[in-house]
Amino acid sequence: MRTLKDLKVEGKTVLLRTDYDVPLKQGKVQDDTRIRASLPTITFLLDRGVKAISILCHLDRPGGRVVEALKVEPVLSRLRSLLPQGALVEVRENLRFHPGEEANSLDFAKQLAGYGELFVNDAFAASHRSHASIVSLPKLLPCSIGLQFEKELLTLSKVREHPRRPLVAVIGGAKLETKLPLIEKLAEIADEVLVGGKLAQEIGNACSPKAMACISVAKLTKDGKDITKESAFSFAQKIETAGTVFWNGPMGVFEEPAHDLGTKIIAQAINAAPGFTVIGGGDTEAAATKFKAEEGVDHISLGGGAMLQYVANGTLVGLTAIEERGEDGQSGN
Repeated sequence: MRTLKDLKVEGKTVLLRTDYDVPLKQGKVQDDTRIRASLPTITFLLDRGVKAISILCHLDRPGGRVVEALKVEPVLSRLRSLLPQGALVEVRENLRFHPGEEANSLDFAKQLAGYGELFVNDAFAASHRSHASIVSLPKLLPCSIGLQFEKELLTLSKVREHPRRPLVAVIGGAKLETKLPLIEKLAEIADEVLVGGKLAQEIGNACSPKAMACISVAKLTKDGKDITKESAFSFAQKIETAGTVFWNGPMGVFEEPAHDLGTKIIAQAINAAPGFTVIGGGDTEAAATKFKAEEGVDHISLGGGAMLQYVANGTLVGLTAIEERGEDGQSGN
């Protein structure tokens, strides 16, 4: 894998793809975790004498049109407050204002490539999507992954390839179309897969008998908005004895106090678990924050879907795009 240290950046303008999809309220950034996560890569580039850094990012899902509330100015303002005064860093406008981004338009990628001489992808959380700035831009410029992306891969590779056993995967949430195909693959890697949330209603019809042999499915409450207390405590016992725990997706509608118990029990069990613990995904992280269950977690991934896909498949489309390129921008071997 080509890393940032493999690029000759001195005197060059670098296009840096970041994951700045942060929550905004009244024109201000509400949580700057993702912005701060990009600082090591930005500092690395500045310290090595780049001419300038032009940041590419997206905010939310404007649907290929300009939405005033999703312009990047609040992000730029917050970033500038975290960097040395006068740092040669700019943030280009929301990529998803242009329909070519989500359509993976090569013409749009060529337009982006015109803004720099090198490309660095530090947007791990977006690198499971076949978008122009993720998979087409690396075809056009010498490229590498950034430091945050590298950090994610190092941690998640341990989970996938060399976990402390038993490896327990806890999967919840409601994104059936994206998660159900991956659970079968996770069942090949994990010693046990614990399934809750809306997925629990569908899993039996989606996985083979072989996969189901190592899948434990939670029982749901009568209204289907949470897993039962008994299922939650049963899962917590398995988490307590795991060598590695991997969690993506809440157990129910945890935002509502009447339906948050299952997720609370799981979050607190993972936080207290003696094994190596990894969580990821916006809802998962929000649940861990709500229940004050973050301090004991070993790694909080910035990507939910990307984290799940990488652990299940061992690669991402954005990663493959970087791997296929050489430093001169030509196809690698």
